[in-house]
Amino acid sequence: MAKSTTNISETMKKLRAITEWFESQEEIDVEKGIEKVKEGAELIKLSRERLKELENEFEDVKKKLGEDA
Repeated sequence: MAKSTTNISETMKKLRAITEWFESQEEIDVEKGIEKVKEGAELIKLSRERLKELENEFEDVKKKLGEDA
């Protein structure tokens, strides 16, 4: 599996910006809102994939530590 280039911190900042956009709107433009929701969903998907990769890396490190002990 190829490593993702998703940066969790950057993704969280983008998701926070989307949330703030929704909170700042008095009246939400439906088309713009849908685009923001799609963008957020994609960011969440990428973050989940990256977190899974990090979990796998952590498990590999634990296995190596177990072998050396």
